[in-house]
Amino acid sequence: MSDALKLDGVSKTYNTGKPNELQVLRGADLTLAPGEVAALVAPSGAGKSTLLHIAGLLDSADDGHVSIYGTDMTGLSDARRTAARREDVGFIYQFHHLLPEFSALENIILPQLANGVSDAVARAHALSLMEKVGVEGRANNRPAALSGGEQQRVAFCRALANKPRLLLADEPTGNLDPATSDTVFATLMEMVRETGLSALIATHNPDLAARMDRTVRLEAGKLT
Repeated sequence: MSDALKLDGVSKTYNTGKPNELQVLRGADLTLAPGEVAALVAPSGAGKSTLLHIAGLLDSADDGHVSIYGTDMTGLSDARRTAARREDVGFIYQFHHLLPEFSALENIILPQLANGVSDAVARAHALSLMEKVGVEGRANNRPAALSGGEQQRVAFCRALANKPRLLLADEPTGNLDPATSDTVFATLMEMVRETGLSALIATHNPDLAARMDRTVRLEAGKLT
């Protein structure tokens, strides 16, 4: 079976307008096996968000290749990259980024409708996901009426709504207090294991990193 995610010589430089450009990634290499959950650890500002955005096709590398389940995404048209991102990749961010004008349930339904799923099927799947994470009773509440832990659980459901094969998470519990963070992370890991997802999860928390299959470190623009 093909690697879930493969980064080969990925480099990224930003023009800051100063004499020296900011080179964030310097030939980064990574292989993530199907079903593997890896922690991505790096100091603040080291480029882990950039790495996740490139891996998830939200940004493009200056050099190198990104492959998802054997398909080289480098050089694909914007339309094909968008389709791959919508169908194969789920994203979770430190802040939930739920749409405030929609209910929790609608936030999970909308990505499915964009992927061509009927309203009835999307609604049933969304409710099933919410039940698994214990927030089904909050389906009709808007995000502002949810606690931080509930908001992030809904964000987990939204990320998994289109049944992706690869999950990318950027400090998914970073805005939560320690006790809530531990509970919510346990929920995330349970969902990932249950679905057989491959996941790359950025975290500053060594205890959370230790609960994953392995840790990769981003240092001086390279992964070790």
